[in-house]
Amino acid sequence: MRVVVTGGAGFLGSHLCERLVARGDEVVALDNFVTGDPANVAHLADSPRFELRDVDVTRDVTVEGAVDLVLHFASPASPVDYLQLPIETLEVGSIGTMRALSLARGKRARFVLASTSEVYGDPEVHPQPETYWGNVNPVGPRGVYDEAKRFAEAMTLAHRSTHGISTGIVRIFNTFGPRMRPNDGRAIPNFIRQSLAGEPVTVAGDGSQTRSICFVDDLVAGILALADSEHAGPVNIGNPHEISMLALAEWVIELTGSSSTVNFIPRPVDDPTVRQPDTTLAQELLGWAPEVDIETALLRTIDWFRTETETAHFPEPPLGARETAHILTGS
Repeated sequence: MRVVVTGGAGFLGSHLCERLVARGDEVVALDNFVTGDPANVAHLADSPRFELRDVDVTRDVTVEGAVDLVLHFASPASPVDYLQLPIETLEVGSIGTMRALSLARGKRARFVLASTSEVYGDPEVHPQPETYWGNVNPVGPRGVYDEAKRFAEAMTLAHRSTHGISTGIVRIFNTFGPRMRPNDGRAIPNFIRQSLAGEPVTVAGDGSQTRSICFVDDLVAGILALADSEHAGPVNIGNPHEISMLALAEWVIELTGSSSTVNFIPRPVDDPTVRQPDTTLAQELLGWAPEVDIETALLRTIDWFRTETETAHFPEPPLGARETAHILTGS
């Protein structure tokens, strides 16, 4: 197939591009590099099946020739980023989604939207099935990301019903792996970076809040299973085994062999108390379930941080984000 991946130089987008090229697809990756990094796909540059274009999908999404699949993954995804880029986050979820859908419609291509578990907000139903409508604060600090994705889901379904486009929606739960930015503000990069540096590991609140973490290889397999199907979704893709943030921090300290201690900091605004996917639908419709052992995945990620981040350059968060990131992340 010929596949367009918006946000193709981001964390998830780069892993998608890598897997698509490896299986023989031709990939056109679009990214404006606000949060993505060309270095994430530099190893694909010599492949005749891969092309990276500097494109802002809120301005234009033009791709010549045939396209079989559009994977819309362009968006700031870290709280540090969307706190500092609220308008851009809303624009890529709305205007960017519409332009990517128009590309798919014009090419008669299947379209898959990267949505998020954030559409469930601070859930009152646990674990969260796709039928749950969520508990989202539209005017809270997370609202720009949550509502951008909720709008994108509605726009995707409207194009499906109005124009007959083949669409799919994947709701992505907490994911980790190589190529995450050490300073992106999310829990696992924070915990690993702090542990490797021997710094106190910062845990928000009392650390009892839970997340369900999924290794990126498993997530990509689930996304492509949906993309290769005709299912509309939404479908939860994530690891259904939840863990508290305190237990995760202590686990990372142990696996890194660090002398770090845990430092408790104020709980972020609208920080979800629990987050766990009901993956029954993914198992029944797609035959998908996570396969990589979490400890093995954490060790692989720690090894990447330990070796790659010694020489790699990672851009700082947008100006001012470091000072205000505690509002969302506790970092």
